[in-house]
Amino acid sequence: MANSEFLGEYEQIIHALSERIVAAQRPIRILDALKWDQEVEEYFFRHKGKKLPQIDSEYYQKKNPLSFDPEKKIEEFHEIDRDIRRKLGQYSGVGSIMERICYEYCRVVEMLVARGTPKFTEISQGLYGSSQDAFHVGAPTLKDLATLVASALSNIKDQVQTAADEKKYTSEDAVAMLSDRLGNYFSDRDAIRVEISDGIIADAAAGADRIKIHKGLMFSSREIRTFEIHEGWVHLGTTLNGMAQPICTFLSKGPPSSTVTQEGLAIITEIFTFSSYPGRLRRLTNRITAVNMAEEGANFFDVYQFYREQGLDENDSYQSSMRVFRGSAPDLGPYTKDLSYSKGFILIYNYMRLAVQRGLVKRIPLLFVGKATLEDLHILSDLLDEGIITPPKYVPPQFADLAAVSAWMVYSLFLNRLDLRRLALDFKGILQ
Repeated sequence: MANSEFLGEYEQIIHALSERIVAAQRPIRILDALKWDQEVEEYFFRHKGKKLPQIDSEYYQKKNPLSFDPEKKIEEFHEIDRDIRRKLGQYSGVGSIMERICYEYCRVVEMLVARGTPKFTEISQGLYGSSQDAFHVGAPTLKDLATLVASALSNIKDQVQTAADEKKYTSEDAVAMLSDRLGNYFSDRDAIRVEISDGIIADAAAGADRIKIHKGLMFSSREIRTFEIHEGWVHLGTTLNGMAQPICTFLSKGPPSSTVTQEGLAIITEIFTFSSYPGRLRRLTNRITAVNMAEEGANFFDVYQFYREQGLDENDSYQSSMRVFRGSAPDLGPYTKDLSYSKGFILIYNYMRLAVQRGLVKRIPLLFVGKATLEDLHILSDLLDEGIITPPKYVPPQFADLAAVSAWMVYSLFLNRLDLRRLALDFKGILQ
């Protein structure tokens, strides 16, 4: 928290507006507002998966009532937005970031009001994207990525399984291991906690100051390493970096656009640290396929059957399907947030390649400055030069070493120019 006595007038204005955004978003808890309770799961299995869960807009209003008045909350963000322009001007870089954040939170509130209706998916697609979005004219879509990855993974199947994939660690073991590892990674050791939780859908999830591990599960050493990197180094690390900002405190909280960057950054860090694995990639691309199915009209039962066909048991298939339809209804469109992982990875990887090509490699560590977005990095770079933001304290070594990451990206620029189909023909004789 900044002491305004030591800030100039300009910095004080930015800090005050930033703090208003942080305070305004505080009661907005998106995932809590979208969740389904245990009764829905019991209903589904009691009817042996033959009846769709009974979810509509009335369900959310009754089970997950919002803790704020939506109209007043939107007006609050509009007031902040107006004050940003009045006090910082129309063309302020930091002002444009804060204005976009206000706009996105207004859309989030509208999305929560639309729970259980077709409008919910429409707004979700605007915030997080669609499985059919292109990355540029004529480019493959996320749906195409899922198809390609699934095909490649089917060729290697269990050829890469090792002892590291054996699920022999309990949730309690995972908590102990992560507490030790992250305690060594973060110098603010007392600022983090790892704990058991039975209130999350995912195997692990990072909050503002803690990582939650799903109760009653068994994990492999690979999975625990993934939690360390994904939830710890990236999600918790960027939160701590954002909270350490003396002026731009909004960097500690992320709107949906930062979710795409955050999840993509977590996936690319998994890959750069050689912590990811085929099962992990299969889970991520299955989410793309499931979201795409729902976008094209599939209902909850269709998606559930898809996951069963992928080899998941009944419980995991239900939980995975619920992720797709939470906030919506079982026969309406999806909640598209789960596209963020793969979409963000592709966007960040290409940004890094282009940043190296254009001599902007020093901007790459700014991805960890807080809950930032790719489109804001040029502004954040200027703010860093002005002393409005401070450099991120916690940056994974693979990103802090700009020499090494530059070498990787330089080769990537060339490899991208090779025609893989032509290479496959030329290599046919030695790939038999």
